[in-house]
Amino acid sequence: MTPIVVGTKAPDFTLEDAFEKPVTLSDLKGKKVLLSWHPIAWTGVCTDQMRSLERNFAKFEELGTVAFGLSVDPHAGKKAWASVLGIEKLPLLCDFYPHGKVAKDYGIFIEEYGMSGRVNIIIDEEGIVKWVKVYPIGQLPDIEEVLETLAKM
Repeated sequence: MTPIVVGTKAPDFTLEDAFEKPVTLSDLKGKKVLLSWHPIAWTGVCTDQMRSLERNFAKFEELGTVAFGLSVDPHAGKKAWASVLGIEKLPLLCDFYPHGKVAKDYGIFIEEYGMSGRVNIIIDEEGIVKWVKVYPIGQLPDIEEVLETLAKM
């Protein structure tokens, strides 16, 4: 896994959320974007990661940032997972088909496991990658670090 390099133009994409609503990265120009990748829905650390993003949704808005939770899971699974977790504001994007294409474009797809790594990527208002942090699969990302990084941008 070789993650996208800071300073690179973020590859554009259109992915559907858990409710099959399309989201296109280039439509968000003028806002910061957090792509918070988690390997697989329904697992403990991934659950905690998405709940943390949901709890801090208003803080992301205050920082002019649109936050997304992403994985290679399909819509039906993500929709059920969002319901069980009480995720109501955070869009959960599905990089299911073609399987992991966006994760591959960002250099964070783990071929041997068929999933993305656990990675946070911040893209600035002009579509440039400004911050990339890869975490061990079993480590919960530090939400305060993410918020502090966004506040400094």
